[in-house]
Order: sequence, then C-alpha cells, then structure tokens
Amino acid sequence: MRARKKSRQECPSFRAGGDSPDKDKATRKPSRDLGLSHPEQRGLPTSVRTTGVAPQLHAEWSDPVWKQADTLEIQHFRPESSDHLPRTSARLLYDGHGIHGSFRAQDRYVRCLRTHYHDPVWKDSCVEFFAQPKPDGGYFNFEFNCGGAFLCCYITNPERRPDEFKEFIKVPAGIGQTIQVRSSLPPRIEPEITEPVEWRLGFFIPFAVFEHYLGPLGAVMGQVWRGNFFKCAEDNSHPHWASWSPVDEFNFHRPSCFGSLKFV
Repeated sequence: MRARKKSRQECPSFRAGGDSPDKDKATRKPSRDLGLSHPEQRGLPTSVRTTGVAPQLHAEWSDPVWKQADTLEIQHFRPESSDHLPRTSARLLYDGHGIHGSFRAQDRYVRCLRTHYHDPVWKDSCVEFFAQPKPDGGYFNFEFNCGGAFLCCYITNPERRPDEFKEFIKVPAGIGQTIQVRSSLPPRIEPEITEPVEWRLGFFIPFAVFEHYLGPLGAVMGQVWRGNFFKCAEDNSHPHWASWSPVDEFNFHRPSCFGSLKFV
C-alpha cells in the first residue's frame, strides 16, 4: 500500500508509518500510540555522551566506541505507512569538534536514486536527524539516503508554502561539505532490494555548522538540545514514515514534538 500523496518541498520531511507488522525479520511491531495520550514521552532527556575517541564513519554498530552511546529506537510509525515497518536505531556521541552519529536499519524494499547534495533524498530509503540547539533559534534537518547523499537546511519557520518553508536557508555546499557521511550501501540502488537487508550510516557534523547560524554554542556539556530522528521511504513499493519522538500529524517538521537531548 502506498502512502497518501502529499505536497512536498525541496527541503522537506513529511514522514509517517505503519498499519500492521510485516512478518520478515527486518520488521518489528511498532508503537501505535502517537504520543497524544502520553505527551511526557517527548520530554524525557536522552543522554548524548562525550567520547575521547572519535568513532570511524565506517565503524560497525558493535564497535566498542559506539557501545558507550545510548540507543534510540525509531519506532513510532505513522498510520499512513505500508505494512513494512523496519526496525531502525540511532546513536549519538560528541567531542570537542562536533556530533558523531550512527544509524542502523533492518530494512527491506530498499531503493536509492538520488546522489547529489540537496537532492530530494527523503524519497529514497532514508534516515534523518533534526536538531534545535537553542530554544530561541531555528532547527537543522539532516536527511541522509541509504547511499550517503544528504541535504541540510536551517529552518526558522516550518509553516508550509506551496514549494518551500516560510523561512529557511539551504545550507550551502561550502558548509555542507564539512559534514561527513558514510553508508554501508552503494550510492545508487535500482531496482529496489526486495529481500531483508541491514544497512548502516555514520555521520559527523562539526559544531561550526550550527555556529554559522546561531553564533558560539559555548560549552556543550550540560546543554539540553531538542531534536528528533526519522526513518522513511517514499519512492519504493512499501512506503513508511517513523520517528523516535512521536509526531502528532503527517509532518516531520514539528518542533513542538521534538524530544530532549542532554549532553553529558
């Protein structure tokens, strides 16, 4: 079943997720509670731990460096999804230079066509990290397809216009190229992989990317940021949209639904 068609824009994130659990090993039963009856689910701080050793982008999920990180499950599927509900997890660490991240997706029906910076990567099999460092500032959407292509915007007003947000800036290539990304899959996958497949994606985002728009961050340890993590796919046979912190409508760009990330 394909997801309901919605309008999209160049720096997007409409995502949602499942109805009934798929029976292959790449799926799990999703949460059916979108967080509306338990809003406190969004407020529980998750620890982002400091690391003295920077993880390699290609590091395995089982790498000792990553074992010190908290694991976040992206398990709140929107009801607009198909019956493919892939289990997806995320981890974050940080050091004096920036944020290290790792995603692991136990997926199926994987397709990847976009290969350039700021391509509409959300249409492919995709994972995403949204971060709002300061409560009085905007947020950043880092969207990565399974081939390693990505986009990033700084969004100060996510209200929708026909083809874009009301107030946002596309992070230019000169800054975007400082973000490092590595996927375990090839850059392009066509036709889609219909069998169960596990893929991983590592990334590193320098603090300088955030500071270009927000000014100095200061000492990050002790800060509490807001953010969310997503898994989605649109241009494949089994679309799906899932989040770590539940979203209350078919739209990932809901800062009010972000969870808390405490740097410790």
